[in-house]
Amino acid sequence: MTDAIQAAGDEAVVGHVAAVNGLWRDGLLAAAAWLAAALVTIGLPDVVPWGSVSLFAWITAGVAAIFLTLSVIVHRLGRAGEVLVHYGPWVIVVGIWLAVWELTTAKFGWLPKPFFSPPHGLLNVYVTDGARLLICIGYTLRFWALGFLSGIVVGYGVGVALGWSRRFSYWGMPLLKLIGPVPATAWIPCTFYFFPTTFGASIFIVALASGIPVAILTASGVGSVNRAYYDVGRILGADSRYLIRRVAIPAAMPHVFVGLFMALYYSFAVLVVAEMLGAKYGLGWYIQFQTAYSGYANVYAALLIMALLCAGIIRLLFVVRDRLLNWQEGFI
Repeated sequence: MTDAIQAAGDEAVVGHVAAVNGLWRDGLLAAAAWLAAALVTIGLPDVVPWGSVSLFAWITAGVAAIFLTLSVIVHRLGRAGEVLVHYGPWVIVVGIWLAVWELTTAKFGWLPKPFFSPPHGLLNVYVTDGARLLICIGYTLRFWALGFLSGIVVGYGVGVALGWSRRFSYWGMPLLKLIGPVPATAWIPCTFYFFPTTFGASIFIVALASGIPVAILTASGVGSVNRAYYDVGRILGADSRYLIRRVAIPAAMPHVFVGLFMALYYSFAVLVVAEMLGAKYGLGWYIQFQTAYSGYANVYAALLIMALLCAGIIRLLFVVRDRLLNWQEGFI
């Protein structure tokens, strides 16, 4: 039975693989693209030295060797093989992009130093300044987590109250509509007065940027619940507390997650500005510090880390959403 399932999986992968003489075509193209990036890096001299040339060439050549191997065995990898086949075109494009990036920056100098950095220039930043970047990542994650979590907790509570209570909505919704369009960073002068430390002021800026979209979307979700559900609950003896916990909040969860995704983007958008307020470490502080000294390769390296962190957290949030809302399958 197990062999039959494995065989069926292999056939499914093979059915989606464009093959050349029995080999995975995209795997071969990806290997060629990454090998070209390696040859360009090591074969042509840099206009201006950037460092880590050999290391980058070895890494790209290693990736090329891996995909050359995968082009032979991908149909035997089951689910992992399907994922590789799906993202195969992306791997090809990234390899080509790295080769073109090397040519236009380090090799021909069309995009000059210090404004543009080649890929091995970014790698050199991670090699030479990795310890400080790791400290900055830790500070940023702590700082972002405090601001984001406090913002969404308050925003979620306010949103439930706005969506459930007409009296609270009467007084609170106009204020929320008034404050919501104002950028969180515009409140910096007020935060210096109300918060005794710059760290507290920075946390407030991130919390404000995160809390407002969660409050608005949660209120919208609670307010849009079909009133017939409440009527049925009251007929069966449910009180208001029960209706909020078991009817209003679960039904509003899709809206809540939309607010969380918006809050995540907004929180990262204000993170750099918030870390300017007296922070000693953090990716935002690092970007500002390196910009002042024209260390643009370091700036790009930090931006790449921030993008990867944001993408990873978004992916995690998708997983949490799919697990919490799996009850909606076949219901909505």
